[in-house]
Amino acid sequence: MAKPKPDFPPAADILAQCDGEGRLAVRVTPGARSESISIAGQGITLKTRAKPKDGEANDAVIAMLAKALRLAPSRITLVRGDTSREKMVQIH
Repeated sequence: MAKPKPDFPPAADILAQCDGEGRLAVRVTPGARSESISIAGQGITLKTRAKPKDGEANDAVIAMLAKALRLAPSRITLVRGDTSREKMVQIH
């Protein structure tokens, strides 16, 4: 059985949620049944199948955002929230 494709909003809508310095607030739900990114109020809600173990969920957050924004993963860094569901990422 093939994996369903993740549901991503347009890159422009995601980037519109950034502050003036290119930072983006992300609320993460690790271990979800499906992967998706949605816009919610003052930030982004991201659901990933990755478990919050050994940084797997953090890596998945960066990979999903990079794919949605059509950027290299190296252009996105985790600024805050390494062990929290509330994260701040910097988009370079």
